[in-house]
Amino acid sequence: MLKLPRTIRLDPSDTFVFARAAEPGEWAVSGAFIFWNVDPATLDQKQRVALRSGFLGIDSLGWSTLAIVTEASEADRHAMVERLAGQLMEKFGAPDIAAARSAAEEEVAFAASLCDHPAQTLLAVQRSIEGGEIRERFRTLKPRPAADNADQLHGHARAFTFHEVEGEAEPAEEVDLLGLLGTDHRKTDRT
Repeated sequence: MLKLPRTIRLDPSDTFVFARAAEPGEWAVSGAFIFWNVDPATLDQKQRVALRSGFLGIDSLGWSTLAIVTEASEADRHAMVERLAGQLMEKFGAPDIAAARSAAEEEVAFAASLCDHPAQTLLAVQRSIEGGEIRERFRTLKPRPAADNADQLHGHARAFTFHEVEGEAEPAEEVDLLGLLGTDHRKTDRT
């Protein structure tokens, strides 16, 4: 079975950092072609974020910080190519459907090449323009192994752990709030 990337949203941050966030679950491609022949100095802040770290959802043409490796069928790949070709014709001015389909095939093949990992592996991209060329670096984020005897929701290691240390006194913390103000606010008695 094939593996292709889909957009994923782990928190709402994509809706703030991108001008248009991809919907979770869209088939995704790198999207670097959008920035071909673009001067980064002409981009606004949200466009620069998309240039640096976005995967392109092919339905919405929105951006996602992460993509997830997903099992797919040949029919899914074909539909992905056709949808992207349609977007290239409609939104990007491809000269004809043959040229659009050829470009879409290349983009989808590249996206598939990123998915040579187990299903559910997260993908992240770091993109820059160096010497007039777009450079992309991809990394993977894999789930930690589940802890023994843990349920699916709580099975991974905790972000924080607390350890009780015996025999050591905790340092006393005293904060002089009035002293922090920098002025003398001592109460005076009037008699």
